[in-house]
Amino acid sequence: QVKVVESGGGLVQAGGSLRLSCVASGSTLSIREMSWYRQAPGKKRELVAAIGSGGSTNYADSVKGRFTISTDNTKNTVYLQMNSLKPEDTAVYYCNVEWTTVPGIETINYWGQGTQVTVSS
Repeated sequence: QVKVVESGGGLVQAGGSLRLSCVASGSTLSIREMSWYRQAPGKKRELVAAIGSGGSTNYADSVKGRFTISTDNTKNTVYLQMNSLKPEDTAVYYCNVEWTTVPGIETINYWGQGTQVTVSS
């Protein structure tokens, strides 16, 4: 059974930090990309950060300089270090993991259940 499990969310004050973790398991396929999305109430889900198998990263403009995405490939884990948190960062954060099913042709992705991050003023 393929599983994508997030953890690390919580309640913090503005200016504080959190580190989110996401562990992917249950598949022998190679992971192509791992990413973090977030969705605030009444808003669309948006990409926060992504990291490819080659190490390339991509960040939303709103989090550049504050958030850092990284991986531990040995443990199939992706992290999101969140510093200088702002109230507008409040959202449910979701992990997405993309595996290669057919090299160069097809991939499949799974979402985690989400973890709540709340930043107080």
